[in-house]
Amino acid sequence: MENSGSFVSLITGAGTGIGQAVAIKLASSGYSLLICDEHTELLSETKKQLENIQANFSLISMDLRDKDCIKESFGKAFKKFGKIDHLVNNAGRPLVKAANEVAWEEWDEVMDVNLKGPYFLSTLFAREAIRTRKPAAIVNIASTHGITGLSGRSVYGISKGGLIQMTRMLAIEWAEFEIRVNAIAPTTVLTPSREASLPPGKKRELAKSRIPLKRFPEVEEIAAGVDYLLSPNAKSITGHTLSIDGGLLSA
Repeated sequence: MENSGSFVSLITGAGTGIGQAVAIKLASSGYSLLICDEHTELLSETKKQLENIQANFSLISMDLRDKDCIKESFGKAFKKFGKIDHLVNNAGRPLVKAANEVAWEEWDEVMDVNLKGPYFLSTLFAREAIRTRKPAAIVNIASTHGITGLSGRSVYGISKGGLIQMTRMLAIEWAEFEIRVNAIAPTTVLTPSREASLPPGKKRELAKSRIPLKRFPEVEEIAAGVDYLLSPNAKSITGHTLSIDGGLLSA
């Protein structure tokens, strides 16, 4: 059973990479979790790791491209614990393609998962927080690609730039209800999927050379940032984008 005094956090894209690390970190901080992915079987490894630390959690299937699925899945998630204190919009779709070769359908796929879905999920979350009159917090996982330009990543970068602006707009609109909205913009993180697309060699070394600290941040560093921004220690922080980039944006 849930400890009524604990926080409940909903995390999208929790099956691997950053989402999985965030789930483990928040569980270690004593939070109850609702871990989401498009299909619950994608959550099997996260489930195993959370069971190993005896976390209190539930699995939720959520397709961010489907408005009815978002609404239904959020309703089920809310009923699991009777409340949701935190939302981590982590799920995302990458796209590496020249701008003039991007298909209409590819644009829609990236925008639906990276921006449109998180927007409407955030509004569902905010409605419940406003209804129950309880402080709440959202962290959006953006990217340095949403702040600076890079060839071949236009659609992904535009979606993440939109997510950063969404963070600012919602933070101001919902401040009166004590709903804090922040974002984290990591540079390249070598998650399993990113390692596959950036194998050891010249391409990876070139990416690393652009970072002043000459290292890629680890998933645990992103998770620690999320944990901080959700915590009461960050209760005066809203509308902020925390760049975890090894100095990339300062260069």
